[in-house]
Amino acid sequence: QRYRRGNFQNLSQPLRSHQTNVDCKLQNIKGEYIMPFGIIDRRNHKHYTHMSYVFQAINNAQTEYNWLITDCECYPINKKIESLLNQKYCWLSGDELSAMIKQEDFQWILGCLCGFTRDIPLEKVLSHPLPSAQDYNGYYQNPLSLQHPLSSIEIIPCDSSWTLVVSENKNLIDNYLAKYPTCEDLSSYNNKN
Repeated sequence: QRYRRGNFQNLSQPLRSHQTNVDCKLQNIKGEYIMPFGIIDRRNHKHYTHMSYVFQAINNAQTEYNWLITDCECYPINKKIESLLNQKYCWLSGDELSAMIKQEDFQWILGCLCGFTRDIPLEKVLSHPLPSAQDYNGYYQNPLSLQHPLSSIEIIPCDSSWTLVVSENKNLIDNYLAKYPTCEDLSSYNNKN
């Protein structure tokens, strides 16, 4: 099914205030809102996020996207990687991100990794505020929302305690849950907390 970006002025219910990306949310051809799906993984990454495990769980779909990495706290041994990720933002292809993690599956404490379809240029991505791993509550409220209005998937290592994966592609979330069945559906988690 093909999707278009647009404005949903015709929604019957008001949007929650945490959805600052209202004007660019995905809609299908009929103009319906596409709700993202998510998981919270609190058991499979002891002390920090192993990005190679995340990539395995989504069947290496990271290669299908370009990635904006922001708000990053991580500890690679490789000084070039450290310098790259210590900038205000980092823009990598999925293949570059995969190669970096293959070279060194370093410790991710905190970060916001937003995946964009390859047809979306960096200039368009940067026309919106940079995402933050710490200052966005839309992951923890229902309905879930992606933080960046143009992203298709977001991976958030959180304070060495858990990892969030939020995507408009339900298959990626289902794949993650199949690989790590002790994860929780993020919407269900939000309902309980």
